[in-house]
Amino acid sequence: MAVTAARRTALEVLLSTSRGRRLDLALGAALGALPERDRRWVHEAVYGVARLRGRLDHLLDRHLRGRTRLAPALRDVLRLGAYQLLYMTSVPSYAAVSQSVEQARLSGGSGAASLTNAVLRSLAREGEDPAHFPDPDDDPAGHLSTWGSHPRWLVERWLARWPHADVLSLVERDNRPPPLCLTPLDLSAEDAVARLGEAGIEARPVGWGSGSVELTGHASAGRALERIRAAVQDPGAALVTRYADPPEGARVADLCAAPGGKTLALSGRAAYVLAADRSLPRLRLLRENLSRTGVGAGLVVALAEAPPLREADLVLLDVPCSGTGTLGRHPDARWRLAPEDLGRLAAVQERMLEGAAHLVPIGGLLVYSTCTLEPEENQEQVERFLRRHRGFRVESTGAVEAGLLEGQALVVLPQRTGFDGAFAARLVRTR
Repeated sequence: MAVTAARRTALEVLLSTSRGRRLDLALGAALGALPERDRRWVHEAVYGVARLRGRLDHLLDRHLRGRTRLAPALRDVLRLGAYQLLYMTSVPSYAAVSQSVEQARLSGGSGAASLTNAVLRSLAREGEDPAHFPDPDDDPAGHLSTWGSHPRWLVERWLARWPHADVLSLVERDNRPPPLCLTPLDLSAEDAVARLGEAGIEARPVGWGSGSVELTGHASAGRALERIRAAVQDPGAALVTRYADPPEGARVADLCAAPGGKTLALSGRAAYVLAADRSLPRLRLLRENLSRTGVGAGLVVALAEAPPLREADLVLLDVPCSGTGTLGRHPDARWRLAPEDLGRLAAVQERMLEGAAHLVPIGGLLVYSTCTLEPEENQEQVERFLRRHRGFRVESTGAVEAGLLEGQALVVLPQRTGFDGAFAARLVRTR
């Protein structure tokens, strides 16, 4: 029996991500000339496996009966087969099993094929009975790391900060495909919905003062962007630029700019935006977005730790971070992240803050932002900066709803808003 092209491609992507490559990059490189139907199938399968990997592994381990030392390729074959069996209603059970058996045979021989056949047939009979998972009352971390499919160390951190119900809501949100949202550049959310509706494109405002709209029908982002000038952007990221609230006519430096959603949003009020990023390929993507929308900005390859500038009225520093607020959009990241990464990233962020602070004149603004939920990279990072730089203070302007503020900082929680997580501190230099 020949393995279908879609399944071969899906396994290739999963193996690549198991070796450490980002899922979106591995998927983009592997799709090639597949027909659109197969491309959609592969996308659903690999993102589904990444989101539910913890749940799938827990179920598979029941049927492996202690045989947990598997070759990486066989483990990914089993995950892919289990996801088809349990969650892809378009795939008949016999096809999920037989195709997985053949993939196991090709990668590991007859022994791997026999094991795959036995495990998946047993899983098909038993299903995903919730009774086979840790009890949420007796072992909340165990339940949220298996059924909830998140690393236990991360779940334990969240349970130490929030009630169980909040963490459950967070992991459930992470395990759903994120909506497709746009940030209009020159229209209100309501006007954008009306303009899209004229073209038969269904959309709705998402609220929370974000100005963003969600595409609710089957229209592609490309078709919507033909009707309105907008950035493809989660509302959490849109709220960061609203919170930044640059003065009219400000000179803005966006030091970690690519792929450019925040640059596009800031350009509406700024006299000039300089978009800097260390990655030339990512700046090329930003240039394409600028060209598509007709927005003007300067582009430069530069390190945020040592920006080649003298000063700017507003410096936006959207730093690299652990990304725990975006695990629904980047589900593979939860499995790459380790506890020690938080300290390493916090050190990088601190160096970037030091480089950016020198650009801010008295009366100017430094907006520090992340897409993580972790205090070491957010509140604690800002507190450390303020102890080193007594001439700065955190100050909000009322540009975002008060319910999104903790103190004067912006805090967007996925479990509360349904958006990607975001944090921002608007740091005003007073002396």
